[in-house]
Formats: sequence, structure tokens, C-alpha cells
Amino acid sequence: MTWEQNGTVIASEGGLYEIYTDGGERIQCKPRGRFRHEKKKLLVGDRVLVSADEAGNKWVDEILERKNRLLRPPMANVTHLFLLISTALPDPVYENADKLIAIAEENRIETRIVVSKCDLSSEKAEEIRAVYEKAGYPVFLFSTAEVGGRERLFSYIQRDCAGGIAAFAGASGVGKSTLLNSLFPALGRETGSVSEKIGRGKHTTRAVNLFPFAQLFGEGQGFLADTPGFSLLDFENFDFFGVEALPLNFKEFAPYLGHCRYTKCSHRKEEGCAVLKALEEGKIAPTRHKSYCILYDQLKNKREWGQ
Repeated sequence: MTWEQNGTVIASEGGLYEIYTDGGERIQCKPRGRFRHEKKKLLVGDRVLVSADEAGNKWVDEILERKNRLLRPPMANVTHLFLLISTALPDPVYENADKLIAIAEENRIETRIVVSKCDLSSEKAEEIRAVYEKAGYPVFLFSTAEVGGRERLFSYIQRDCAGGIAAFAGASGVGKSTLLNSLFPALGRETGSVSEKIGRGKHTTRAVNLFPFAQLFGEGQGFLADTPGFSLLDFENFDFFGVEALPLNFKEFAPYLGHCRYTKCSHRKEEGCAVLKALEEGKIAPTRHKSYCILYDQLKNKREWGQ
């Protein structure tokens, strides 16, 4: 008997892919040989059509339309990004966080901020919260000593990320593994220590894997992504978007775009800039605008060198 089913790629190893079907079954199979000739590559997160022949051989027949595709780590169809920013060890680097947020915005991925290690500095935690709430992002405060923050985040993921793929990202050492183990002990994720000398941690995850909500919550549709190297996304190494798209990916700029004196305003130093006026009025956080200027220069230089 032959059959066809839709499913999601949840893991891969050595050319073999694990598919979680819409019926809740886990199967392992390879893509059809034509994928190689057509230069198609399956990614974790891909929605696929799987079939089986009368002999029981199973194949990936088709990659369904992707919502987005990330190059590093290689995965597809991420819908929600939970970006961890620690209060200390390591200290927050707003530029790196804002770079990830801009990439997520470009890929239509909803971003949520998780402030970790709040027990180390409640003052810094409130500072980070103020920056990103002003920018329009939901913010969660987390520490291993406080149960309420963990429960709020757990409930939010179960409710608001249903039907999608939620990923956690952040610099090495910010506590991704600690947070995931606290939320989902069944994952048994390895944790890494932070070097006191350089204030950075070692990435402890080696491969992209998706965990079905049905496994984590006992019910529901959707997946949690366990991802290595999410902090390594880099504008200068990958062609994400042009400098003209950058203001659109700073969502708090939106009310002011199109209201500047000059049509080609860069929103950095021009007279009559509506974005700079909002910055002066305290409607835009200084750290966010500083990140914007740094990223603007990186993208501008990339384009000039590429011409």
C-alpha cells in the first residue's frame, strides 16, 4: 500500500532526515535523488511531502513553500525568536542583539526579549527591559531563583507560539541551556560555563533539532528549536538585505519614516530628521539608535566594497 503525508523536518544526520508527520508519527527517510540534481537542500524546519511505496520505502518527495530560510544555523520556517540578553557575565552588547533583531524582522520572525541572570543585577535588568519595551517588544525577566518568570514564559510559548517554530538565541554564556533546562527538563540540554577571563561561554549545542509541542507540553501543534551558533549571524558575511531596508527593520522608527525633510534621509545626522527628533524626545532608546548607526555603516561599506 502506498501513502503520502505532510510533515516537518525535525532533525538530520548524514543525509538521513527525521520527519514528524502531521499525524504525529516520527519517520526517517531520505530525499529523492532528483533533489541533488536540482540542487535542493532540505533544512530542519522545512515542511515536506513524504511518500511510501508498496515495499515500505519512504522518501521526501517535495519541499513545501518556505516562510523564511536562515543560513546560520541552517533552518527554515522560524516564526518566533526569543532573544536572551544577560545582565552580566557576559555584559549585554546591544549592537549584537539589535543585529539579530533586525535579521529576524527582515525574515518576518516575531521577536521576544528574555532578560537572563536578573538576580545578578536587577537595575540592569530594568534598563534592558525599558529599552526593548520602548521599541515595542514583549520582555520577559528570568532568573533561576524566581519561579514566576519561568512560568509566564512557559505559558506564553505554549499559547502564543502554537503552530509555529520557536527558537532561542543569544550570545555564548547568556544562559540559553539553563533557561531551556528550567523550562523543559526533559530536553536534558548540556550547559556550558562562562570563562571569567573573557566573559564568554562555549556553545554546547552541536546540531539543530526541533522538539514537538506534543512532547514538551503533552498537547498542541508547534515546535521548539534547539539551535547551535545562533549568535553567529553576521551582516558582513551574509547578504541579508541592503542598507535601504535597515530603517524598516527597526520597528520603533515606523511612525517617523516618510516625515523627514529629505527624501533620502539616513536618520543619522540630517537636519529635519523625524527619527532624530523622536530620539531627542525620548521616544527612541539611545542604545537602539546607536546600534542602527553602526549597522548602517556596516551595510553601507559592504555595498560599496561589493560594487
